[in-house]
Amino acid sequence: MDTAANPPEHPPADPASATPTASVTATASASASATATASATATDGAALRRMQFAWYINDWAYAAFSATVLTVFLGPYLTSIAKNAADASGDVHPLGLTIRAGSFFPYTVSFSVLVSVAVMLVAGTVADRTGRHKELMCGFAYVGALATMGMFFLGGDRYLLGGGLLVVANIAYAVSVALSYAYLPGLAGPDQRDAVSSKGWAYGYAGGGLLLIANLALFEGHDALGLSSGTAVRICLASAGLWWALFTIVPMLRLPSRAGVAPDRTAAAAGRPTAGSLRELARTLRGMREYPLTLLYLGAFLCYNDGIQTVVSQASLYGSEELGMDQTSLVAAVLLVQIVAIGGALLLGRIAGRYGAKRTVLGSLVAWVFTLALGYFMPAHQPIWFFALACMIGLVLGGSQALSRSLFSHLIPAGKEAEYFSFYKVSDRGTSWMGPLVFGLAYQITGSYRSAIISLLVFFVIGFAVLAKVPVRRAIEAVGNPVPERL
Repeated sequence: MDTAANPPEHPPADPASATPTASVTATASASASATATASATATDGAALRRMQFAWYINDWAYAAFSATVLTVFLGPYLTSIAKNAADASGDVHPLGLTIRAGSFFPYTVSFSVLVSVAVMLVAGTVADRTGRHKELMCGFAYVGALATMGMFFLGGDRYLLGGGLLVVANIAYAVSVALSYAYLPGLAGPDQRDAVSSKGWAYGYAGGGLLLIANLALFEGHDALGLSSGTAVRICLASAGLWWALFTIVPMLRLPSRAGVAPDRTAAAAGRPTAGSLRELARTLRGMREYPLTLLYLGAFLCYNDGIQTVVSQASLYGSEELGMDQTSLVAAVLLVQIVAIGGALLLGRIAGRYGAKRTVLGSLVAWVFTLALGYFMPAHQPIWFFALACMIGLVLGGSQALSRSLFSHLIPAGKEAEYFSFYKVSDRGTSWMGPLVFGLAYQITGSYRSAIISLLVFFVIGFAVLAKVPVRRAIEAVGNPVPERL
Protein backbone atom coordinates (compact mmCIF):
# COMPACT_ATOMS: atom_id res chain seq x y z
CA MET A 1 0.00 0.00 0.00
CA ASP A 2 1.24 3.50 -0.82
CA THR A 3 1.17 5.39 2.50
CA ALA A 4 1.49 8.77 0.81
CA ALA A 5 -1.81 8.24 -0.96
CA ASN A 6 -3.44 6.35 1.91
CA PRO A 7 -2.67 8.00 5.31
CA PRO A 8 -2.76 5.82 8.43
CA GLU A 9 -6.10 5.24 10.04
CA HIS A 10 -4.79 6.54 13.42
CA PRO A 11 -2.28 9.42 12.93
CA PRO A 12 -0.28 10.81 15.87
CA ALA A 13 -2.42 12.92 18.19
CA ASP A 14 0.14 15.71 18.16
CA PRO A 15 1.47 16.48 14.67
CA ALA A 16 4.39 18.32 16.22
CA SER A 17 5.58 15.05 17.70
CA ALA A 18 6.56 13.83 14.26
CA THR A 19 10.28 14.44 14.11
CA PRO A 20 12.11 15.38 10.87
CA THR A 21 13.85 12.01 10.99
CA ALA A 22 10.52 10.19 11.25
CA SER A 23 9.16 12.28 8.40
CA VAL A 24 12.13 11.44 6.19
CA THR A 25 11.82 7.77 7.12
CA ALA A 26 8.11 7.75 6.29
CA THR A 27 8.74 9.47 2.97
CA ALA A 28 11.52 7.03 2.11
CA SER A 29 9.28 4.13 3.09
CA ALA A 30 6.46 5.45 0.92
CA SER A 31 8.85 5.94 -2.00
CA ALA A 32 10.23 2.42 -1.59
CA SER A 33 6.70 1.03 -1.41
CA ALA A 34 5.69 2.86 -4.58
CA THR A 35 8.85 1.68 -6.33
CA ALA A 36 8.24 -1.91 -5.23
CA THR A 37 4.63 -1.72 -6.42
CA ALA A 38 5.67 -0.37 -9.82
CA SER A 39 8.37 -3.02 -10.10
CA ALA A 40 5.89 -5.77 -9.19
CA THR A 41 3.42 -4.47 -11.78
CA ALA A 42 6.11 -4.42 -14.47
CA THR A 43 7.19 -7.93 -13.47
CA ASP A 44 3.60 -9.18 -13.55
CA GLY A 45 3.13 -7.67 -17.01
CA ALA A 46 6.31 -9.30 -18.28
CA ALA A 47 5.29 -12.63 -16.73
CA LEU A 48 1.87 -12.38 -18.38
CA ARG A 49 3.43 -11.73 -21.76
CA ARG A 50 5.71 -14.73 -21.31
CA MET A 51 2.72 -16.92 -20.45
CA GLN A 52 0.78 -15.62 -23.44
CA PHE A 53 3.72 -16.39 -25.71
CA ALA A 54 3.98 -19.92 -24.29
CA TRP A 55 0.25 -20.38 -24.89
CA TYR A 56 0.64 -19.19 -28.49
CA ILE A 57 3.51 -21.63 -29.00
CA ASN A 58 1.29 -24.42 -27.70
CA ASP A 59 -1.08 -23.65 -30.59
CA TRP A 60 1.96 -23.57 -32.88
CA ALA A 61 2.95 -27.05 -31.65
CA TYR A 62 -0.29 -29.02 -31.87
CA ALA A 63 -1.57 -27.35 -35.06
CA ALA A 64 0.95 -29.44 -36.99
CA PHE A 65 -1.05 -32.59 -36.14
CA SER A 66 -4.29 -31.06 -37.36
CA ALA A 67 -2.82 -29.65 -40.59
CA THR A 68 -0.37 -32.34 -41.64
CA VAL A 69 -2.04 -35.49 -40.29
CA LEU A 70 -5.80 -34.97 -40.13
CA THR A 71 -6.24 -32.50 -42.97
CA VAL A 72 -3.72 -33.53 -45.62
CA PHE A 73 -1.81 -36.77 -45.51
CA LEU A 74 -3.51 -39.39 -43.36
CA GLY A 75 -6.97 -39.42 -44.97
CA PRO A 76 -5.87 -40.33 -48.51
CA TYR A 77 -2.96 -42.49 -47.32
CA LEU A 78 -4.97 -44.52 -44.80
CA THR A 79 -7.75 -44.90 -47.38
CA SER A 80 -5.24 -46.30 -49.90
CA ILE A 81 -3.95 -48.74 -47.27
CA ALA A 82 -7.53 -49.82 -46.50
CA LYS A 83 -8.14 -50.36 -50.22
CA ASN A 84 -5.04 -52.57 -50.35
CA ALA A 85 -6.62 -54.71 -47.64
CA ALA A 86 -10.13 -54.66 -49.18
CA ASP A 87 -11.83 -57.72 -50.62
CA ALA A 88 -13.19 -58.02 -54.17
CA SER A 89 -16.23 -55.94 -53.20
CA GLY A 90 -14.07 -53.06 -51.95
CA ASP A 91 -14.91 -53.73 -48.29
CA VAL A 92 -12.75 -54.16 -45.21
CA HIS A 93 -13.76 -56.03 -42.07
CA PRO A 94 -12.37 -54.41 -38.90
CA LEU A 95 -13.56 -56.23 -35.76
CA GLY A 96 -15.91 -58.31 -37.90
CA LEU A 97 -17.73 -55.28 -39.34
CA THR A 98 -18.18 -54.80 -43.06
CA ILE A 99 -17.59 -51.27 -44.34
CA ARG A 100 -16.42 -49.66 -47.55
CA ALA A 101 -12.70 -49.05 -47.59
CA GLY A 102 -13.42 -45.43 -48.52
CA SER A 103 -15.40 -44.97 -45.29
CA PHE A 104 -12.76 -46.39 -42.93
CA PHE A 105 -11.01 -43.08 -42.27
CA PRO A 106 -14.13 -40.99 -41.43
CA TYR A 107 -15.53 -43.81 -39.30
CA THR A 108 -12.25 -44.05 -37.38
CA VAL A 109 -12.21 -40.30 -36.79
CA SER A 110 -15.80 -40.53 -35.56
CA PHE A 111 -14.97 -43.35 -33.11
CA SER A 112 -11.90 -41.54 -31.76
CA VAL A 113 -13.92 -38.41 -31.06
CA LEU A 114 -16.60 -40.36 -29.21
CA VAL A 115 -14.00 -41.88 -26.90
CA SER A 116 -12.22 -38.54 -26.46
CA VAL A 117 -15.38 -36.98 -24.99
CA ALA A 118 -15.28 -39.30 -21.97
CA VAL A 119 -11.51 -38.93 -21.57
CA MET A 120 -11.73 -35.12 -21.74
CA LEU A 121 -14.41 -34.93 -19.06
CA VAL A 122 -12.40 -37.03 -16.62
CA ALA A 123 -9.07 -35.35 -17.44
CA GLY A 124 -10.59 -31.88 -17.13
CA THR A 125 -12.10 -32.50 -13.71
CA VAL A 126 -8.93 -34.24 -12.47
CA ALA A 127 -6.95 -31.19 -13.60
CA ASP A 128 -9.34 -28.87 -11.75
CA ARG A 129 -9.09 -30.82 -8.52
CA THR A 130 -5.33 -31.41 -8.55
CA GLY A 131 -4.28 -28.10 -10.10
CA ARG A 132 -2.04 -29.97 -12.57
CA HIS A 133 -3.38 -28.61 -15.84
CA LYS A 134 0.05 -28.21 -17.39
CA GLU A 135 1.27 -31.68 -16.44
CA LEU A 136 -1.83 -33.34 -17.89
CA MET A 137 -1.86 -31.10 -20.96
CA CYS A 138 1.78 -31.83 -21.80
CA GLY A 139 1.47 -35.51 -20.88
CA PHE A 140 -1.36 -36.05 -23.35
CA ALA A 141 0.53 -33.97 -25.92
CA TYR A 142 3.48 -36.34 -25.73
CA VAL A 143 1.24 -39.42 -25.97
CA GLY A 144 -0.29 -37.95 -29.12
CA ALA A 145 3.12 -36.98 -30.51
CA LEU A 146 4.49 -40.50 -30.00
CA ALA A 147 1.45 -42.09 -31.66
CA THR A 148 1.86 -39.69 -34.59
CA MET A 149 5.55 -40.52 -34.93
CA GLY A 150 4.50 -44.19 -34.95
CA MET A 151 2.63 -43.56 -38.21
CA PHE A 152 6.02 -43.82 -39.91
CA PHE A 153 5.54 -47.60 -39.74
CA LEU A 154 2.29 -47.64 -41.75
CA GLY A 155 2.38 -49.35 -45.11
CA GLY A 156 1.10 -52.25 -47.14
CA ASP A 157 -2.30 -53.30 -45.81
CA ARG A 158 -1.80 -52.25 -42.14
CA TYR A 159 -4.97 -50.23 -42.01
CA LEU A 160 -5.81 -51.48 -38.50
CA LEU A 161 -2.47 -50.19 -37.19
CA GLY A 162 -3.20 -46.85 -38.86
CA GLY A 163 -6.68 -46.75 -37.35
CA GLY A 164 -5.35 -47.56 -33.87
CA LEU A 165 -2.64 -44.88 -34.00
CA LEU A 166 -5.19 -42.36 -35.28
CA VAL A 167 -7.54 -43.13 -32.37
CA VAL A 168 -4.78 -42.71 -29.75
CA ALA A 169 -3.33 -39.57 -31.34
CA ASN A 170 -6.70 -37.89 -31.88
CA ILE A 171 -7.85 -38.57 -28.30
CA ALA A 172 -4.59 -37.20 -26.89
CA TYR A 173 -4.82 -34.17 -29.17
CA ALA A 174 -8.38 -33.42 -28.04
CA VAL A 175 -7.56 -33.65 -24.33
CA SER A 176 -4.40 -31.56 -24.63
CA VAL A 177 -6.22 -28.80 -26.53
CA ALA A 178 -9.13 -28.84 -24.09
CA LEU A 179 -6.79 -28.29 -21.16
CA SER A 180 -5.02 -25.45 -22.98
CA TYR A 181 -8.34 -23.57 -23.40
CA ALA A 182 -8.65 -23.31 -19.63
CA TYR A 183 -5.74 -20.85 -19.61
CA LEU A 184 -7.51 -18.20 -21.73
CA PRO A 185 -9.49 -16.38 -18.98
CA GLY A 186 -6.31 -15.96 -16.94
CA LEU A 187 -4.31 -14.67 -19.90
CA ALA A 188 -6.56 -11.75 -20.94
CA GLY A 189 -9.28 -9.49 -19.59
CA PRO A 190 -12.76 -9.37 -21.15
CA ASP A 191 -11.85 -6.64 -23.64
CA GLN A 192 -8.66 -8.38 -24.79
CA ARG A 193 -9.85 -11.96 -25.18
CA ASP A 194 -10.95 -11.66 -28.81
CA ALA A 195 -7.47 -10.40 -29.71
CA VAL A 196 -5.57 -12.97 -27.62
CA SER A 197 -7.73 -15.84 -28.84
CA SER A 198 -7.37 -14.75 -32.48
CA LYS A 199 -3.61 -14.37 -32.09
CA GLY A 200 -3.41 -17.91 -30.72
CA TRP A 201 -5.22 -19.25 -33.77
CA ALA A 202 -2.93 -17.19 -36.03
CA TYR A 203 0.14 -18.74 -34.36
CA GLY A 204 -1.36 -22.17 -34.92
CA TYR A 205 -1.91 -21.57 -38.62
CA ALA A 206 1.60 -20.13 -38.97
CA GLY A 207 3.18 -23.16 -37.27
CA GLY A 208 1.12 -25.67 -39.18
CA GLY A 209 1.79 -23.82 -42.43
CA LEU A 210 5.54 -23.69 -41.87
CA LEU A 211 5.71 -27.45 -41.36
CA LEU A 212 3.54 -27.98 -44.44
CA ILE A 213 6.01 -25.96 -46.53
CA ALA A 214 8.79 -28.29 -45.41
CA ASN A 215 6.61 -31.35 -46.06
CA LEU A 216 5.61 -30.09 -49.50
CA ALA A 217 9.28 -29.64 -50.38
CA LEU A 218 10.01 -33.16 -49.15
CA PHE A 219 7.11 -34.72 -51.02
CA GLU A 220 7.90 -32.89 -54.26
CA GLY A 221 11.56 -33.87 -54.07
CA HIS A 222 11.11 -37.47 -52.95
CA ASP A 223 12.40 -38.85 -56.27
CA ALA A 224 15.59 -36.79 -56.04
CA LEU A 225 16.04 -38.04 -52.48
CA GLY A 226 15.57 -41.66 -53.55
CA LEU A 227 12.30 -42.03 -51.63
CA SER A 228 9.02 -43.55 -52.75
CA SER A 229 5.90 -41.43 -52.47
CA GLY A 230 4.64 -43.67 -49.65
CA THR A 231 7.85 -43.29 -47.69
CA ALA A 232 7.70 -39.51 -48.17
CA VAL A 233 4.13 -39.46 -46.81
CA ARG A 234 5.17 -41.53 -43.77
CA ILE A 235 8.04 -39.14 -43.06
CA CYS A 236 5.64 -36.21 -43.29
CA LEU A 237 3.26 -37.88 -40.84
CA ALA A 238 6.05 -38.60 -38.36
CA SER A 239 7.40 -35.05 -38.70
CA ALA A 240 4.14 -33.69 -37.26
CA GLY A 241 4.65 -35.79 -34.14
CA LEU A 242 8.26 -34.65 -33.80
CA TRP A 243 7.23 -30.99 -34.26
CA TRP A 244 4.48 -31.38 -31.65
CA ALA A 245 6.89 -32.92 -29.14
CA LEU A 246 9.66 -30.36 -29.61
CA PHE A 247 7.57 -27.19 -29.32
CA THR A 248 5.55 -28.51 -26.38
CA ILE A 249 8.73 -27.93 -24.37
CA VAL A 250 7.98 -24.16 -24.36
CA PRO A 251 4.57 -24.30 -22.61
CA MET A 252 5.91 -27.05 -20.38
CA LEU A 253 8.60 -24.66 -19.11
CA ARG A 254 6.69 -21.35 -19.06
CA LEU A 255 3.04 -22.01 -18.22
CA PRO A 256 1.98 -22.38 -14.58
CA SER A 257 0.70 -25.76 -13.44
CA ARG A 258 -2.69 -24.35 -12.46
CA ALA A 259 -4.99 -22.66 -14.97
CA GLY A 260 -7.53 -20.47 -13.18
CA VAL A 261 -8.25 -22.94 -10.37
CA ALA A 262 -8.83 -21.69 -6.84
CA PRO A 263 -5.98 -22.85 -4.56
CA ASP A 264 -8.29 -24.34 -1.94
CA ARG A 265 -9.72 -26.78 -4.44
CA THR A 266 -6.45 -28.65 -4.84
CA ALA A 267 -6.42 -29.62 -1.17
CA ALA A 268 -9.72 -31.39 -1.60
CA ALA A 269 -8.18 -33.49 -4.35
CA ALA A 270 -5.90 -35.43 -1.99
CA GLY A 271 -6.57 -39.12 -1.74
CA ARG A 272 -8.90 -40.02 -4.58
CA PRO A 273 -8.67 -37.35 -7.30
CA THR A 274 -10.41 -39.39 -9.98
CA ALA A 275 -13.40 -40.33 -7.84
CA GLY A 276 -13.61 -36.77 -6.55
CA SER A 277 -13.43 -35.45 -10.09
CA LEU A 278 -16.39 -37.56 -11.13
CA ARG A 279 -18.42 -36.07 -8.27
CA GLU A 280 -17.25 -32.61 -9.30
CA LEU A 281 -18.34 -33.36 -12.86
CA ALA A 282 -21.80 -34.30 -11.63
CA ARG A 283 -22.04 -31.08 -9.59
CA THR A 284 -20.98 -28.99 -12.57
CA LEU A 285 -23.58 -30.66 -14.77
CA ARG A 286 -26.29 -29.90 -12.24
CA GLY A 287 -25.06 -26.33 -11.83
CA MET A 288 -25.06 -25.64 -15.56
CA ARG A 289 -28.85 -25.94 -15.57
CA GLU A 290 -28.93 -22.62 -13.74
CA TYR A 291 -27.59 -20.94 -16.90
CA PRO A 292 -29.81 -22.14 -19.76
CA LEU A 293 -28.63 -19.37 -22.08
CA THR A 294 -25.04 -20.53 -21.74
CA LEU A 295 -26.23 -24.05 -22.59
CA LEU A 296 -28.14 -22.69 -25.59
CA TYR A 297 -24.93 -21.09 -26.87
CA LEU A 298 -23.09 -24.40 -26.38
CA GLY A 299 -25.82 -26.12 -28.39
CA ALA A 300 -25.35 -23.68 -31.27
CA PHE A 301 -21.57 -24.08 -31.18
CA LEU A 302 -22.00 -27.85 -30.95
CA CYS A 303 -23.84 -27.83 -34.30
CA TYR A 304 -21.90 -25.43 -36.49
CA ASN A 305 -18.46 -26.35 -35.20
CA ASP A 306 -19.17 -29.97 -35.99
CA GLY A 307 -19.61 -28.93 -39.60
CA ILE A 308 -16.37 -26.95 -39.50
CA GLN A 309 -14.36 -29.83 -38.00
CA THR A 310 -15.73 -32.29 -40.55
CA VAL A 311 -14.94 -30.05 -43.52
CA VAL A 312 -11.38 -29.69 -42.23
CA SER A 313 -10.84 -33.40 -41.56
CA GLN A 314 -12.46 -34.66 -44.78
CA ALA A 315 -11.33 -31.98 -47.26
CA SER A 316 -8.28 -33.87 -48.49
CA LEU A 317 -10.30 -37.07 -48.92
CA TYR A 318 -12.93 -35.16 -50.93
CA GLY A 319 -10.25 -33.47 -53.02
CA SER A 320 -8.41 -36.67 -53.84
CA GLU A 321 -11.33 -39.07 -54.36
CA GLU A 322 -14.00 -36.80 -55.89
CA LEU A 323 -12.10 -33.93 -57.49
CA GLY A 324 -9.09 -35.93 -58.66
CA MET A 325 -6.50 -33.72 -56.97
CA ASP A 326 -3.02 -35.18 -56.65
CA GLN A 327 -1.07 -35.11 -53.39
CA THR A 328 0.88 -32.01 -54.40
CA SER A 329 -2.31 -30.05 -55.05
CA LEU A 330 -3.78 -31.21 -51.75
CA VAL A 331 -0.75 -30.10 -49.76
CA ALA A 332 -0.59 -26.78 -51.64
CA ALA A 333 -4.30 -26.14 -50.99
CA VAL A 334 -4.04 -26.84 -47.27
CA LEU A 335 -0.92 -24.69 -47.12
CA LEU A 336 -2.95 -21.93 -48.77
CA VAL A 337 -5.65 -22.40 -46.12
CA GLN A 338 -3.03 -22.03 -43.39
CA ILE A 339 -1.60 -18.83 -44.89
CA VAL A 340 -4.96 -17.19 -45.63
CA ALA A 341 -6.30 -18.24 -42.20
CA ILE A 342 -3.60 -16.22 -40.43
CA GLY A 343 -4.96 -13.03 -41.97
CA GLY A 344 -8.54 -14.32 -41.75
CA ALA A 345 -8.35 -14.86 -37.99
CA LEU A 346 -6.92 -11.39 -37.41
CA LEU A 347 -9.36 -9.81 -39.88
CA LEU A 348 -12.44 -11.33 -38.26
CA GLY A 349 -11.07 -10.24 -34.90
CA ARG A 350 -10.99 -6.64 -36.15
CA ILE A 351 -14.48 -6.96 -37.63
CA ALA A 352 -15.72 -8.28 -34.28
CA GLY A 353 -14.25 -5.21 -32.61
CA ARG A 354 -16.52 -3.07 -34.77
CA TYR A 355 -19.68 -5.16 -35.16
CA GLY A 356 -19.47 -7.59 -32.24
CA ALA A 357 -18.43 -11.24 -32.01
CA LYS A 358 -21.92 -12.71 -32.39
CA ARG A 359 -22.71 -10.86 -35.62
CA THR A 360 -19.28 -11.74 -37.00
CA VAL A 361 -19.70 -15.44 -36.23
CA LEU A 362 -23.18 -15.45 -37.82
CA GLY A 363 -21.73 -13.85 -40.94
CA SER A 364 -18.99 -16.47 -41.05
CA LEU A 365 -21.61 -19.25 -40.96
CA VAL A 366 -23.29 -17.78 -44.03
CA ALA A 367 -19.88 -17.82 -45.71
CA TRP A 368 -19.47 -21.48 -44.75
CA VAL A 369 -22.76 -22.32 -46.53
CA PHE A 370 -21.51 -20.66 -49.73
CA THR A 371 -18.22 -22.52 -49.35
CA LEU A 372 -19.94 -25.91 -49.22
CA ALA A 373 -22.08 -24.99 -52.21
CA LEU A 374 -18.93 -24.12 -54.17
CA GLY A 375 -17.38 -27.44 -53.17
CA TYR A 376 -20.46 -29.38 -54.32
CA PHE A 377 -20.61 -27.80 -57.79
CA MET A 378 -16.85 -27.62 -58.29
CA PRO A 379 -15.59 -29.36 -61.46
CA ALA A 380 -13.12 -32.20 -61.06
CA HIS A 381 -9.48 -31.97 -62.14
CA GLN A 382 -9.46 -28.16 -61.93
CA PRO A 383 -6.87 -27.15 -59.31
CA ILE A 384 -7.62 -23.43 -59.66
CA TRP A 385 -11.15 -23.97 -58.35
CA PHE A 386 -9.86 -26.14 -55.54
CA PHE A 387 -7.46 -23.37 -54.55
CA ALA A 388 -10.34 -20.86 -54.60
CA LEU A 389 -12.21 -23.15 -52.22
CA ALA A 390 -9.13 -23.24 -49.98
CA CYS A 391 -9.04 -19.44 -49.86
CA MET A 392 -12.71 -19.27 -48.85
CA ILE A 393 -12.15 -21.81 -46.08
CA GLY A 394 -9.09 -19.95 -44.82
CA LEU A 395 -10.89 -16.62 -44.60
CA VAL A 396 -13.56 -17.89 -42.22
CA LEU A 397 -11.95 -20.89 -40.51
CA GLY A 398 -9.79 -19.36 -37.80
CA GLY A 399 -11.94 -16.32 -37.10
CA SER A 400 -15.15 -18.27 -36.56
CA GLN A 401 -13.48 -20.60 -34.06
CA ALA A 402 -11.37 -17.97 -32.27
CA LEU A 403 -14.35 -15.65 -31.79
CA SER A 404 -16.56 -18.50 -30.64
CA ARG A 405 -14.01 -19.30 -27.95
CA SER A 406 -13.66 -15.72 -26.73
CA LEU A 407 -17.43 -15.15 -26.85
CA PHE A 408 -17.98 -18.19 -24.65
CA SER A 409 -15.52 -16.82 -22.08
CA HIS A 410 -18.06 -14.10 -21.28
CA LEU A 411 -20.79 -16.68 -20.60
CA ILE A 412 -18.94 -18.48 -17.79
CA PRO A 413 -19.75 -17.70 -14.13
CA ALA A 414 -16.74 -16.33 -12.26
CA GLY A 415 -14.56 -19.01 -10.71
CA LYS A 416 -15.84 -21.74 -13.05
CA GLU A 417 -13.65 -21.04 -16.07
CA ALA A 418 -11.73 -24.32 -16.14
CA GLU A 419 -14.81 -26.49 -15.66
CA TYR A 420 -16.87 -24.71 -18.28
CA PHE A 421 -14.08 -24.66 -20.84
CA SER A 422 -13.81 -28.43 -20.45
CA PHE A 423 -17.46 -28.67 -21.44
CA TYR A 424 -16.88 -26.19 -24.25
CA LYS A 425 -14.20 -28.42 -25.71
CA VAL A 426 -16.47 -31.43 -25.25
CA SER A 427 -19.05 -29.63 -27.38
CA ASP A 428 -16.21 -28.89 -29.82
CA ARG A 429 -15.18 -32.55 -30.03
CA GLY A 430 -18.38 -34.16 -28.80
CA THR A 431 -20.36 -33.72 -31.97
CA SER A 432 -17.57 -33.87 -34.50
CA TRP A 433 -18.23 -37.59 -34.50
CA MET A 434 -21.62 -36.82 -36.03
CA GLY A 435 -20.22 -34.91 -38.99
CA PRO A 436 -17.80 -37.65 -40.08
CA LEU A 437 -20.57 -40.19 -39.41
CA VAL A 438 -23.05 -38.31 -41.61
CA PHE A 439 -20.30 -37.83 -44.21
CA GLY A 440 -19.45 -41.54 -44.15
CA LEU A 441 -23.08 -42.66 -44.24
CA ALA A 442 -23.86 -40.36 -47.16
CA TYR A 443 -20.99 -41.89 -49.10
CA GLN A 444 -21.97 -45.40 -47.99
CA ILE A 445 -25.50 -44.90 -49.32
CA THR A 446 -24.82 -42.89 -52.49
CA GLY A 447 -21.24 -43.77 -53.37
CA SER A 448 -20.67 -40.05 -54.05
CA TYR A 449 -18.44 -37.73 -52.05
CA ARG A 450 -20.41 -34.78 -53.48
CA SER A 451 -23.49 -36.01 -51.66
CA ALA A 452 -21.34 -36.51 -48.56
CA ILE A 453 -19.99 -32.95 -48.59
CA ILE A 454 -23.36 -31.27 -49.19
CA SER A 455 -24.90 -33.32 -46.36
CA LEU A 456 -22.88 -31.16 -43.94
CA LEU A 457 -25.04 -28.11 -44.71
CA VAL A 458 -27.46 -29.19 -42.00
CA PHE A 459 -24.92 -28.47 -39.26
CA PHE A 460 -24.34 -24.87 -40.38
CA VAL A 461 -28.03 -24.13 -40.90
CA ILE A 462 -29.08 -25.44 -37.49
CA GLY A 463 -26.09 -23.78 -35.80
CA PHE A 464 -26.95 -20.42 -37.36
CA ALA A 465 -30.61 -20.67 -36.34
CA VAL A 466 -29.79 -21.55 -32.72
CA LEU A 467 -27.04 -18.94 -32.34
CA ALA A 468 -29.30 -16.23 -33.74
CA LYS A 469 -31.75 -16.94 -30.91
CA VAL A 470 -29.15 -16.60 -28.13
CA PRO A 471 -29.60 -13.24 -26.28
CA VAL A 472 -25.89 -12.83 -25.60
CA ARG A 473 -26.22 -9.66 -23.49
CA ARG A 474 -28.81 -11.29 -21.23
CA ALA A 475 -26.69 -14.46 -21.05
CA ILE A 476 -23.66 -12.47 -19.86
CA GLU A 477 -25.73 -10.62 -17.27
CA ALA A 478 -27.20 -13.92 -16.06
CA VAL A 479 -23.77 -15.24 -15.04
CA GLY A 480 -22.83 -11.92 -13.41
CA ASN A 481 -20.09 -10.82 -15.80
CA PRO A 482 -19.57 -7.28 -17.16
CA VAL A 483 -21.05 -6.81 -20.62
CA PRO A 484 -18.53 -5.82 -23.32
CA GLU A 485 -19.23 -2.71 -25.34
CA ARG A 486 -19.83 -4.70 -28.52
CA LEU A 487 -21.33 -8.17 -28.83
